[in-house]
Amino acid sequence: MDETRRKVMEVLNGKCLTPPPIWLMRQAGRYLPEYRQTRAVAGSFLDLCYTPELAVEVTLQPIRRYAFDAAILFSDILVIPDALHRNVRFEEGHGPRMDPIDEDGIKGLDAGGVSRHLAPVFETVTRLRRELPGETTLLGFCGAPWTVATYMIAGHGTPDQAPARLFAYRHPQAFDRLLGFLADVSADYLVAQLDAGADAVQIFDSWAGVLGEDEFARFAAEPVRRIIASVRARRPSARIIAFAKGAGTLLKTYRQATGADAIGLDWTVPLSFAAELQKDGPVQGNLDPMRVVAAGQAMESGVDRILDALGNGPLIFNLGHGITPDADPANVAALVSRVRGYR
Repeated sequence: MDETRRKVMEVLNGKCLTPPPIWLMRQAGRYLPEYRQTRAVAGSFLDLCYTPELAVEVTLQPIRRYAFDAAILFSDILVIPDALHRNVRFEEGHGPRMDPIDEDGIKGLDAGGVSRHLAPVFETVTRLRRELPGETTLLGFCGAPWTVATYMIAGHGTPDQAPARLFAYRHPQAFDRLLGFLADVSADYLVAQLDAGADAVQIFDSWAGVLGEDEFARFAAEPVRRIIASVRARRPSARIIAFAKGAGTLLKTYRQATGADAIGLDWTVPLSFAAELQKDGPVQGNLDPMRVVAAGQAMESGVDRILDALGNGPLIFNLGHGITPDADPANVAALVSRVRGYR
């Protein structure tokens, strides 16, 4: 099927659709009973990510339930440091952990075996493109260098990412080297996903919101620009969504600074500001995930406000961050119905 008939791709190419296409971040996840069953079979979380048969299954589960307009590859942003031998593991109740990196570790980073390590991910992408409905956009993704670096420096997630911020101030050359290295490896990773069958890709900068203006330009926008430029140099037609959670008014110049086709918006972005951003190109977002948990009027009014404000421009409807495990699958069905009933 011609990819231009995939609705998400149409919007990424600048078209306005009514109703807009919809997919949800973390749409394959713990809120679905079928995901929990598959996760139990897999063993560890990384085993689930690296077993193509199981990763394909969990990616397809929300498509079967809700017929979302896009499927996003089931994986994790930390497969990159895992491929760099940082001893990544996911501990129950604590989240991701890895061996913290220092200046010497940054100097010793070697991308030589990364593609081989991530070969199962590329196989998953190829299988997905074969098994997905022809009209469904397949999205690949990676973590933005700043967000991935925060985990690599601290060895785990922290509320304000103070360890990475402090490291960047104390060791600016080493930190710039780390961001540049991650940008180059991530660009190779995205190109490989596109070559395996992904229609478009998203770059997740989940911790962009802790940065000041200058730091956002240096640590968030510039490495993402480097990724996008590298991908486009090799795949000129690539379509790329950039999501910088918490960036607020710094998003005003983010599209121009990075070269992204579409800008992902978290739920704190005012819709009036989102409408201004939409004048320059597609936007994606931005329902508060808690409205899906609450359901009823809270969810319906939230959906309607977004559609009234942004529905006449290029919009991909999504949440402002990932769907939470306590969301009722029935609420997600009601959400999809509300969006698709918009006129």
